[in-house]
Amino acid sequence: MKRRLPLLVLSVGLLMGLSAACVPVQPSTPPAGQTDTQPESPGHTLRVALLPTTDVVPFYVAQQIGAFTSQGLTAEAVPVSSAAERDTVIQTGAADCEMTDVQGVVLTNARQAQPLRIIATARQATAERPLFFLLSAPESGITSADQLAGANIGTSENTVIDYWFDRVLAAAGVDLTSVTRTNVPQLPVRLELLLNQQLDAAILPDPLASLAQLQGATMVLDDTILPEAAVSVLVCRADVIAAQPDAVAAFLAGWDQAVEAINADPAAYADILIETARVPEPLQGQYTLPPFPVKQIPSDAQVQDVVDWAVDKGLIDTPPALDTLIDPSFRQ
Repeated sequence: MKRRLPLLVLSVGLLMGLSAACVPVQPSTPPAGQTDTQPESPGHTLRVALLPTTDVVPFYVAQQIGAFTSQGLTAEAVPVSSAAERDTVIQTGAADCEMTDVQGVVLTNARQAQPLRIIATARQATAERPLFFLLSAPESGITSADQLAGANIGTSENTVIDYWFDRVLAAAGVDLTSVTRTNVPQLPVRLELLLNQQLDAAILPDPLASLAQLQGATMVLDDTILPEAAVSVLVCRADVIAAQPDAVAAFLAGWDQAVEAINADPAAYADILIETARVPEPLQGQYTLPPFPVKQIPSDAQVQDVVDWAVDKGLIDTPPALDTLIDPSFRQ
């Protein structure tokens, strides 16, 4: 078995992710390499709600290299500590745009007064770099998907993780009726339950997944077998796009500039990754930035499959038209 790290060290990794239990990133302490204030920009301003995850790193890189200001845009980070907080700030007008997932857009637009529109793909799983991993507990004996029958698997109900559970496990040939899904919305708690043998398996993103493996968990399955099932997206409120289309276009241009810089030299932005994604100390120097897509938007098939999933699960009553989810003006 792999060496187990002390729980005190492990706790560094637990203060992460899409959970209200996480400590918020404070605006007064920007990621390494980023100054407290951006240079004056004569043009537009957008406020963007951001969780402390790997997927948001291009935003902070764009601030560091001046990619937004070169487009005449002041882009302000609105740090949030949970998905619920993120959704609240955009609905109340405290943020104009956010990083989220297709599932979040579909459910938000069915329930909230302020509809959202997808403007770009932020990150998608690839055949080489997954987004999510299903890991088994250190002493579970589960090493492959065909051993999951009867397993108690930690997930997050009615979220992108739940969608991933349905699609990726089915693609791996797992009979979904043979496994038990346990709702554990808080990522740090899900990790702790896995490592303490209270879950047979759990679905986690990196860097938590890498930390779990360092603690003795076994990687059983990831989304390289179905990359289209794992995607994060950049989203703005529909009213913001209508009122400030040039600002949104400038935001995307600055984001793409940062992505090109990251893809060319990911090691150059390791400090921003460590602070923004809350990379635990044991993984620093090992966990690296993944490649990010440039000028990409989810396909109609990807979005439609999420809509179909939400209808099948009874999460929404009426399937929305795709153009109410993806802004047509940003289609490539």
